Amino acid sequence: MTCLPMAAGTGRAAVAAATLRPHHPTEAAMASVSEIMSSDVQVVAPEDSLRAAAQLMQDRDVGALPVCEGNTLVGIVTDRDIAVRGVAGGLDPDQDRVSDVMTDGVEVCSADDDAQAVMRLMGDMQVRRLPVVGGDGRLMGIVSLADLATRQTAPVDQAVREISEPGPAEES
Repeated sequence: MTCLPMAAGTGRAAVAAATLRPHHPTEAAMASVSEIMSSDVQVVAPEDSLRAAAQLMQDRDVGALPVCEGNTLVGIVTDRDIAVRGVAGGLDPDQDRVSDVMTDGVEVCSADDDAQAVMRLMGDMQVRRLPVVGGDGRLMGIVSLADLATRQTAPVDQAVREISEPGPAEES
C-alpha cells in the first residue's frame, strides 16, 4: 500500500483540499481522520479482472478498493461499480478489467484532517468512502461513513442525508 494520490488539481481534489477545514472558527476540533480511518487497505490495479477485485472485496469484507497504477492512485472501484457498470452492463468478470468500471478523479483527504470536516465533504460530494493520504502523499488508508459513525462522537445524520439524495442520474 504505497500508492500516491492523483496529481494535484486533478478532478475535484482541489475543491476537497479547500473544503476540509471547519466551517466556523468556534467549532470544536473533532477527531482527526488518522484516529478513525481503516489503515489495513488492499489495492487493485486497473488491469486486474473484475472477478479478482470482487474476490478481494469478499475476502476482505469491504465494499471498495483504491485502484493504483504503480505508486499512483488512479481511482476507486466499489462493489456497486462491479455489479451495475460491470455485470448489469454485460461485461465479463473474467475478461473485463477494473479500469472498465472504476471511478477516476477520486477525492482524497489527509490523515490530519478534521473528521467532521471530512464527513461534511463526503456529504457534499455524495461519497461513502475517501482514500486517506499522508503528508508525503502515500496512501495511508481509507475512511468510510461507517468509520465516522462508529469511531467518533459527532452525529453523521446530515452526511447520510446528503449522500442519500438522488444524484443527477437517479432523478426522474
